[in-house]
Amino acid sequence: MRAGSPSSLRWCQPPIKTCDTKRKTMTSKESINSPQKTARFAAIVFLIIFFLGMSTELFILPSMIVPEDAAATVRNIAASESLFRVSIVIDLIRQVLLMLLPLILYKLLKPVNKTIASLMVIFYLVCVPASMINELNHFAVLLLSSGAGYLTAFKADQLNTLVMFFLDLRVSGTFITQFFSFWVLLLGYLVFRSGFLPRILGILLMLGGLCYTGLAVLFFLFPSFDATAFGLFAFIGELLFYLWLLIKGVKDQKPASIEVG
Repeated sequence: MRAGSPSSLRWCQPPIKTCDTKRKTMTSKESINSPQKTARFAAIVFLIIFFLGMSTELFILPSMIVPEDAAATVRNIAASESLFRVSIVIDLIRQVLLMLLPLILYKLLKPVNKTIASLMVIFYLVCVPASMINELNHFAVLLLSSGAGYLTAFKADQLNTLVMFFLDLRVSGTFITQFFSFWVLLLGYLVFRSGFLPRILGILLMLGGLCYTGLAVLFFLFPSFDATAFGLFAFIGELLFYLWLLIKGVKDQKPASIEVG
């Protein structure tokens, strides 16, 4: 058979098509698993968490809770019970998304240092069950405001006081989760060492992680001390990081230095 005959050409064509198909499949997989898409997915998840949190903490709850007026707070919650329940569901949805976010970040930053990335995920996930348990305080508020028959054993003033107690307990519980926020410090370290993200973002995140943990420590040691500025600075650092992921993404290059452990 001659090398240039049609039959020999037809015999050679299928392998070429197979190679093209494999190449397209590999390209498709690389596109799906690209760092750019992972980075933007992490940013979108964070922004959803952020807006859900703002809807409850800045709009729903402040419309019901009247500081230093337990009776008015109980009346507001009883009158808007459905809305209060919605706030609880929103917070639980946030916790589910908070379990997803560190796994996305792990996928993005694992090439930098797998051990540090794993520790980041562990410390992050510790916060989630603590936050979910903390939501039981809001369920307690609902029960105390429900007017159930067994509550007649309490006087009105006692019920009102208990409602405020559980609301305050819930606020205090948020600082327990913040104590474990040195996962943000680990995130900042990974960003700083990555080579595909600006180092200034890593520095801001590391400082933010220290601020979150310091804020929790100050709250427990000096409850009257107003350390809101620490939390605000830490949040701004986080927000800038995720906005960068959403708008700019990551550089199309390998990390500057890969660390095994």
